[in-house]
Amino acid sequence: MTYAIGIDFGTASGRVLIVHIETGEVAGMRVVPYKSGTITSSLADKAIPHPFALQDAKDYMDVLRAGIPEAVKKAGIHPDQIVGLGVDFTSSTVVVADDQLTPLSEKEKFKTNPHAYVKLWKHHGASKEAADMFEVARMNKNRWLGNYGYNVSSEWMIPKVMELLNNAPEILKETAYIMEAGDWIVSTLIQENVRSNCARGFKTFWNEEDGFFYDYYEQLHPKLPSIIKEKLEGRLVKIGEKAGELSNEMSKTLGLPAGLPVAPAIIDAHSALLGVGSERKNQLTMVMGTSTCHLMLHDEQKQIPGISGSVKDAIIPGLFAYEAGQSAVGDLFAYAVKQAPNEYTEEASNRHISVHQLLEEKAAEKRAGETGLVALDWHNGNRSVLSDSDLSGLLLGLTLHTKIEDIYRAYMEATAFGTKMIMRSYEDWGMQIDEVFACGGLPQKNALLMQIYADILNKPIHISASDYAPAIGAAILGTVAGGGHRTMEEAVQKMKQPFLKTVYPISENVKIYQSLFEIYHEMHDFHGFERINMMKRLHELAARD
Repeated sequence: MTYAIGIDFGTASGRVLIVHIETGEVAGMRVVPYKSGTITSSLADKAIPHPFALQDAKDYMDVLRAGIPEAVKKAGIHPDQIVGLGVDFTSSTVVVADDQLTPLSEKEKFKTNPHAYVKLWKHHGASKEAADMFEVARMNKNRWLGNYGYNVSSEWMIPKVMELLNNAPEILKETAYIMEAGDWIVSTLIQENVRSNCARGFKTFWNEEDGFFYDYYEQLHPKLPSIIKEKLEGRLVKIGEKAGELSNEMSKTLGLPAGLPVAPAIIDAHSALLGVGSERKNQLTMVMGTSTCHLMLHDEQKQIPGISGSVKDAIIPGLFAYEAGQSAVGDLFAYAVKQAPNEYTEEASNRHISVHQLLEEKAAEKRAGETGLVALDWHNGNRSVLSDSDLSGLLLGLTLHTKIEDIYRAYMEATAFGTKMIMRSYEDWGMQIDEVFACGGLPQKNALLMQIYADILNKPIHISASDYAPAIGAAILGTVAGGGHRTMEEAVQKMKQPFLKTVYPISENVKIYQSLFEIYHEMHDFHGFERINMMKRLHELAARD
C-alpha cells in the first residue's frame, strides 16, 4: 500500500495528513498549533504597529518536526511506503531569510524588529504601499493590473517588499531571500532555493510569458528591480511537477527516506480545489474558514475587475485558475461571539455547548429578514470585488430590541451577500457557474450558515465531508511529484474526498433574500464607491497621534 504526505499550513496551525493514494483515505493525522499564534501587539514587550499581523517561522518547523513523525506513527506505516510529500500555505505570507534559509527573526539583533518576522497574509502594514502602487499603475493598468482585478492588495508580496524598502532597510540589507512561506518550507526540505508558479503568479505581478514586470517595479522605486532579481528569483517549478528531493539532513530530522520527492508549494485555498475534486470549468469552490477564497478554473484568461488574480497552470495544468476572496468570515463570527453578554456565556456553559452553537441555535429561530438588519462584512477590509483593506464594517437597522443573535445572523447573511457579489462578477464576464462546492473549517459544522448561503446564492451547495481539503490537495501534489499517479486529473479522481451532503435553496427564503441583497448591493456601492472617504476618515481619526 502506498501513501503520500499532505501538509496544510493554515492561519493558526499546521496539519499533517498521511493519505492513501488509491482511495484518498486519511490513515494518520497530526494537528500542530502555532505556539506563538498570530503576533499583533508586541514582541518581547515592545509594541508593534497596527495593523501588523506577524508569525514566527519556528512554529512552521515545529509542524514538520512534531507533525510528520507522529502522523506516520498513527498511520501505522513504514516511511518507505510514502511516495511523495506536498505542501500548501496561506498567501501571501512572507519570510525574510539569510543565504542559509534561516529567518532573520532568529538572529538576536532582530528579535524585537517586527520586519524580521513572517508577515502573515492578513498583515495590512503595507496599505500605503499598495495605494501608491495603484497610483503608479493607473496609466498602464491593462498591462500590469489587468490579470489582478485592476487593483493592488496590501496582502500581496510586492507591497510587503515595498514596505521593507521604505521602513526596514537594515532588514533588506541582511536578507538573501524574500520568500512565500510555502516556498521557504519546500526550499528548506530540499535545501535549494525554489519558487512555485502558483503564489508567484498570484502575488507578485508576474506571468510566464512576460516574467516579472520590471518596467513597473522601476517606476515604483529605482532599487526595487534589483531587489526582485536578487531576493525573489529562484528555480521556478510548476504545480504538477517535482520541486526536488528531501535532503539527507531533513531526512534524519523527520524520519523520512532521503530523496523522497517533494512537490512545489501551492496556496492553501487553491489546494482545497483539488481536495474536493474540482478540476474543470464552471465550478465555483468556496474555501471557508477565517477568510473565504472563491476559486474557479477556466480555459480562457479574462481580465475581471475585482478578482485577486488569474494564473495559468496554477492548480490544474492547461487551465487558468481564478481567485477572489473575503477577508473576514470565520473571524467575523468569532468577533460576534466575543460580544455576547455574560448570560449567553453562562447558558452555553451550563448546556456544555460553545457560544457559537448557542448563537446559531437562536439565530436559526429567526426567519429570513426577521432581524431587520443588513451588514457590510468589511471588518477586515474588502478583498473582492473592491480590493480595499481600509474599508470597515457597517450594521444597518439596529434598534433597542436588537439581540446578539440577530447581529450574528446578519453577519452570516453579509458574508453570503459578499459571495454573491463575487459570483456575479464571475458570471458578468462569461464564466458560467453550474456547481458550487464548499469546504474548509466552517461548512460541515454550521448548518444554518450553509442554508443561508444556498438561499442567497440560489444554488445547491455540495459540502465536502473533509475538514482538511487543502491537506488532501497537497497530498495529491505529493503523489504526482512522486509518480504515484501519472496526471493531476488521475490523482484527483482517486484521492478527492466525498461530499457530506448537498444543501438546496428554499424558494420562499430566496425571494426574501433577493430583496435584502438589493439593500446590501446599494450599501456596498455607496460606501465602496460613492462615499469611500467616510470610512477612511474614521480610520485617520482613530490612528492620529
